[in-house]
Amino acid sequence: MKFKLIYPKWEKLDRQTRFTLPPHGPVVMAAALPDYVDVEFVDENVQEINFDADDDFVGISMMLTAQIKRGWEIAGAFRKKGIKVIFGGIATMLHAEEMQQHADSVFLGEVEGRLEHVFKEFKEGKLKKVYDYMQNFPPIESVGPARRDILNKGLYNYRGVQMVDLVHASRGCRFNCYPCCVRFLGGKKFRPRPYDKVVEEMASIDNNRLFIVDNSLAQNKEWEIGLFKEMIPLKKKWCCHPIEDDDKVLDLAAQAGAWFVYQAIFDSSDFIRERIKRYHDHGIAVEGSILLGLDYHTEDYIKKWMDFLLDIELDMAEFTILTPFPHTKTFDDLHNAKRIFSYDWNDYTCGKVVFQPKTMTPEKLQEMYYYCWDKFYEEEPANYKMFKMLKKVMDKEKADGTYRPRTRE
Repeated sequence: MKFKLIYPKWEKLDRQTRFTLPPHGPVVMAAALPDYVDVEFVDENVQEINFDADDDFVGISMMLTAQIKRGWEIAGAFRKKGIKVIFGGIATMLHAEEMQQHADSVFLGEVEGRLEHVFKEFKEGKLKKVYDYMQNFPPIESVGPARRDILNKGLYNYRGVQMVDLVHASRGCRFNCYPCCVRFLGGKKFRPRPYDKVVEEMASIDNNRLFIVDNSLAQNKEWEIGLFKEMIPLKKKWCCHPIEDDDKVLDLAAQAGAWFVYQAIFDSSDFIRERIKRYHDHGIAVEGSILLGLDYHTEDYIKKWMDFLLDIELDMAEFTILTPFPHTKTFDDLHNAKRIFSYDWNDYTCGKVVFQPKTMTPEKLQEMYYYCWDKFYEEEPANYKMFKMLKKVMDKEKADGTYRPRTRE
């Protein structure tokens, strides 16, 4: 069976350094396909879609809300040719009812152990409109290595420098952050994969640079310690979301190859200042993740906050605007207060204001978004800061003998 798996393109953040990472959802999905399925993967962010190929079945995997309208367009083109289309991925789960209007089938939930049944019913002409496995999670032990062989690796580099491969060590989240939908998607409990499964997958990846995409590694201290100890012999260099604020954990993370972290910077407190310093003390760079548009954010607050961000010497920063994604408390609060003025999902890039802020006009918040990007990178452009971070990882690799020469652009 010829199955085309597509990852639609989307509009990137203004001001953000332009590079493309290999997607994670499609390679995880491909690992659960039956053996008789011949899968062709197309990442529309770096490839063209061949709408005239002789495909039996088409899957469209969407992680982001900003991808879904393009996903609908792609689905429409194939369905006009009489080819059935199934949607899956995070955005499909967040917009399940709408998605059913644009595809022959939608898959909701985690894929392990479930796709054999879906493809059997497709072959029999009995494809269901919805396969709903939300909150019915497969055993975490059943999560095996992703199918990275479906990727065209040569397309994922930044100016000839090899970018990261994505991998996950856990699912679910015990936290309940205001703008986040992870608890809806992956459950309210932290579900760590067994160490041996994680390390085996990492070791199999033909790339020394990894991005551990878990929502947060700082959910179980003993698990973190065990994982990092197991990772040390791999000599991989990796980035992730927050690590436990503990000297023992941070030291082990550094020994295991922690290169940099994406750390939410939610205020200008001494706690945050010390948090960044402790990462730096362990040789771990920090890319600050700064969310603009909360109800207490005034123009003056944001400007003073920017001074703080420059003072704590973040290695890089990514600024986003509060975006009310479905199945978050943010969406419920703003929708119920009738403060959302755009439900055009193409606007949900995290770089556009789609709601009425409390302390300023939408136009002023949009202006402050650009102000933050421009102010932070005023002295050193984003490209230069990224080069410095890449140089750090290359220096680490040279020190332990794992450095590989530049790839061809």
